[in-house]
Amino acid sequence: MKSINQKYEIKAPVSEVWQALVNPKIIADLGAGPAKMNEKVGTKFSLWGGDIYGKNIEVVKEKKLVQEWFGGKWEKPSILTLILIGKEGVTELDLIQTDVPNEEVKDISQGWKDYYIGPMIEMLQK
Repeated sequence: MKSINQKYEIKAPVSEVWQALVNPKIIADLGAGPAKMNEKVGTKFSLWGGDIYGKNIEVVKEKKLVQEWFGGKWEKPSILTLILIGKEGVTELDLIQTDVPNEEVKDISQGWKDYYIGPMIEMLQK
């Protein structure tokens, strides 16, 4: 199992970045729908119509989101931690994903950029 660590600077307020992480309509607009998601601890979520699914295990509104993620036939969840720091209309987003299956780490790492965070940045910075 491996980890993914990525940092992004998004020219948008932290409130907008947060909504892009927890609002199922915005998530679907990014291309990760249909999605089930909210900002409550214990919520079971799904993205890409259930290809990715899991549970919110820690939520600090507009600051931190920690989730258990499952994909494919994973035996145990990967843990995704998203930390948001807002400064003067810009949000720093730290993404840490642990326990990623070795054979999938390259694809998942690139997938964050191509299919989730990248489209989010593009949408929010218009």
